[in-house]
Amino acid sequence: LFLAVCAVGIGGTFQYGYNVSIINAPTQHIHRFLNETWTSRYHKELDPDLLTFLWSVIASIFSLGGLCGALVGGSMAIRLGRKGALLVNNMIAIVASILMGISFPTGWFELLIAGRFLIGINSGIGICVQPLYLGEVAPKHLRGGMAMGTSIFLTGGILTGQIIGLRELLGGETYWPLLLSSSCFPAFTQLLFLPWFPESPRYLLIDRGDELNCAKALKRFHGSREFQREMEDIQQERFALAGEKPKKPWQLFTDPSVRWQLITVVVMTMGQQLSGINAIYFYATYIFEQAGISAENIPYVTLGTGACECLTALTCGLLIDYVGRRCLVIGGYLLMTLWSIVLTCSLTYQDLYSWVPYVSMTSIFAFILSFGLGPGGITNTLTAELFIQSSRPAAYMIGGTISWISFFVIGMLFPFIVKGLRQYCFLVFLLECAFVAAFIFLVIPETKNKSFLEIKKEFHKLNFGRN
Repeated sequence: LFLAVCAVGIGGTFQYGYNVSIINAPTQHIHRFLNETWTSRYHKELDPDLLTFLWSVIASIFSLGGLCGALVGGSMAIRLGRKGALLVNNMIAIVASILMGISFPTGWFELLIAGRFLIGINSGIGICVQPLYLGEVAPKHLRGGMAMGTSIFLTGGILTGQIIGLRELLGGETYWPLLLSSSCFPAFTQLLFLPWFPESPRYLLIDRGDELNCAKALKRFHGSREFQREMEDIQQERFALAGEKPKKPWQLFTDPSVRWQLITVVVMTMGQQLSGINAIYFYATYIFEQAGISAENIPYVTLGTGACECLTALTCGLLIDYVGRRCLVIGGYLLMTLWSIVLTCSLTYQDLYSWVPYVSMTSIFAFILSFGLGPGGITNTLTAELFIQSSRPAAYMIGGTISWISFFVIGMLFPFIVKGLRQYCFLVFLLECAFVAAFIFLVIPETKNKSFLEIKKEFHKLNFGRN
């Protein structure tokens, strides 16, 4: 099971975190490349406004690709299987890496845009299909910890990208095309190792009716002594579905039996993206400068933020099946609310006392730790647990679409929010975090150690009333 998490994660959410992270290091080099390419092609200098526009397209087209990937990820998981969809997805990453790698020597910045779009599609599919596979192969008592593999590999991808992007490695002027094309290595790694693992047992039995291969897969994952209990659980879910085909996303919106599950996914997905984590990273450089850290050393301090996220994802993975989902998510959002208050106050009085910037710096790390402890990882885990087999792929398509749209919207609006409200922008995020914590406390039941059918019964009371 542990090796399966690694084989799935390296070409799944690791790609998302890695490709979000590596684009920051070569910003100035890409600007220079755009200027030189434009001058040699059209014999005139690139207008600064057009340069800003081209750079914003290169940076943000990743989100558009991710949205497209989320829209097709669920369908791929149904048609090709969870494992098959992940294997095919690596071909997209390899093509994207080639396009980004040859953009500089050929002098075609359009290839860089196309490559970023394709790697966005790859990330969108991976973040949709990986938690599907992990949620379906895990036994009840390990489901939370295994599903946290999604967050662990995502944060691991961010940290790896920050390290590889240092100027001493591939972030320098000479090697930045290699940096952007290096996402082919996780793809090749998954192509090498994932074929040795079985397809999702639930997919084999419920969607394909293949009882023999389902039993073989369960024996591989759970051992010959323990697999029978999981087999009975899958058989019960198959019987309850009574041959029901996988649903389309729009069918979930008209199905009263999943009304509150869908509302939960929407609120938690938007809450995760709009929690203020992007604002924290935006303010990090400014706060580090105020604390007296030189501009040359800031990239190394920024590694600490990536390490914080990675550490809390690992901690959450160890705690989730003991403490429970509700406690970790509610606690995470309440702590983020607290640190938003502290950060607003410290930024307001940043120039009055010499020690205040250090309070701000501490608050940044504490906010990131609080985010990783619950909201950062458990959101995807809950999406797998709240839906039964026929609705799960469609639910991930809806959740992924909302996540990528929110990611794009906050990227577009955030500079204006910061410009208008300055440090008081954290008051907006404070209210949002408090609202999501209250929603989870009032609506979401604990899903720890429960089967998918037991969780469905819990929500049945919400969807159709206590009686």
